[in-house]
Amino acid sequence: MTLTPHRSGALLLALSAALFPVLTSPAASADPGPLRHHRHTAEEITRFLTTFYGKHGPTEQDRALRVSQQLKTKQEHTRDSDVVLCSVGAPREIEVGPATVAPSAGVGWATVTTSWDSGATDTFTAYVRLDSLPIQLDDVICAG
Repeated sequence: MTLTPHRSGALLLALSAALFPVLTSPAASADPGPLRHHRHTAEEITRFLTTFYGKHGPTEQDRALRVSQQLKTKQEHTRDSDVVLCSVGAPREIEVGPATVAPSAGVGWATVTTSWDSGATDTFTAYVRLDSLPIQLDDVICAG
């Protein structure tokens, strides 16, 4: 009896290496670049939210370009109030507190306080995904 190599197994192994070089390449484990793994800092989130909200609320352009699809969908289902501001109408003034980040959860947030002509104030929490590129408002949770 003559032993011959199992050619189909060798062919399959060679074909797999040719089709999936990423899995076997040492370069695949190298860092693909700083943008791919960027995570927003608390300072970046505070700056973003302060700019986004401004003094009286976000512009229509900011709402179109700097809000997640999830939050846009939430607004579509909430016709009686503005989910980005947790209100009806524009506040007299907006103040953004310092952001906090939770790297393990992949999210950062800050408390936003709105002041109204009536003298009342409201607060809500604005959330940003740490890996969003470009940075954008991901969700808002109203206090009341």
